[in-house]
Amino acid sequence: MEPHQAIKFPLSTEKSIRLMESQNQLLFSVDIAATKEDIKSAVEKLFKVKVTDVRTEISKGNKRAYVRLSEESQAIDVATNLGLM
Repeated sequence: MEPHQAIKFPLSTEKSIRLMESQNQLLFSVDIAATKEDIKSAVEKLFKVKVTDVRTEISKGNKRAYVRLSEESQAIDVATNLGLM
C-alpha cells in the first residue's frame, strides 16, 4: 500500500498532544485496510523517522493508529513540521 493511501491525516486532539509529550507517540487516522506494517513503513517514509511500535483501534468505521517513535526521533518535532503545534 502506498504511504499516502495508508495514512489519511494526523489527529490533533488534547489526547494526541499529551501522548506526544509523555510517550513520544503520534496519532493518525488511517485507511481501514492498512496493516500495522503498512502504517509503520508509511510513517518512516513520509516523515523520515524510526518507528518502534504501532497500535491500531477501529471505532465507528474509522481506524486510528497510535505510532510510537524511537528515542532519536521526537514526536513534537514531527508535529511542529506538520503544523499541529
